[in-house]
Amino acid sequence: MSYAFARFRRALESRTGIALDADQQYLAESRLSPIMRTRGFPSLLALVDVFERDDDPTLVKEVIDAMTTNETLFFRDKSTFDNFRDDVLPKVMARRSEERSLRIWCAACSTGQEAYSVAMTLDQEARALRGWSLEIMATDLSTTAVEAARGGAYSQFEVQRGLPTAHLLRYFHREQENWRINEHLRARIEFRDFNLLWDFAPLGDFDVIFCRNVLMYFEPDTRRSVLLRLKKALKPGGYLFLGASEGTGEASSFFTSASGDGVWQARQASLEAEALSA
Repeated sequence: MSYAFARFRRALESRTGIALDADQQYLAESRLSPIMRTRGFPSLLALVDVFERDDDPTLVKEVIDAMTTNETLFFRDKSTFDNFRDDVLPKVMARRSEERSLRIWCAACSTGQEAYSVAMTLDQEARALRGWSLEIMATDLSTTAVEAARGGAYSQFEVQRGLPTAHLLRYFHREQENWRINEHLRARIEFRDFNLLWDFAPLGDFDVIFCRNVLMYFEPDTRRSVLLRLKKALKPGGYLFLGASEGTGEASSFFTSASGDGVWQARQASLEAEALSA
């Protein structure tokens, strides 16, 4: 591992939480080489010298966009959305029956397929949710991904991955070579840039949080920090959806498994206190 790559690893993790393995230098250089050519950096070290500073936000954006993984699809892990619709949503609605309000956060939303899948699921339950205040917030570290999500335009290949044909015909319209989400559904989601290392408090609290397939890129201490703050961002009785292969790991003291694989609920304060004192 070169000196330049070691510095880049530290800087990237400090800014984003993303932890590269020591043997991923080739991957990093491959993703960064277009930036280096365009910017005229003669070496990775020259890029790192600027990336470590705060005087070129455009470069920081370009590097983060290059190093983030945006692999996603509509209704990824279908059982997750079945579980959300059939079990979690009715429980949350029963708990919020007086307020008749529901707030959902899709953290690390990538190019928007997950958030739109949530919105379509809620729309399918429109009769039960009539008169409810519904808010979906979707965030991602990559500003480029957020811009794409906000636009809601997808290729034929993208809409063929996980999206039922009936949903395509109901919620999309054709625009030249792409399919675009209908305006009424796009308007239900607030997309914004957000770094999971930032303070969650300004976002408010949520009934359901989706934070799937992102914690695997963090070191244990960072995972614990993010999970603890996710716990604090949940309303009492709220639910956290993690990726199918993710567990709460270092922060399992703060969550208990609920409603199937990958679904978690914050522990009661008394149990948390016991866990911390153990």
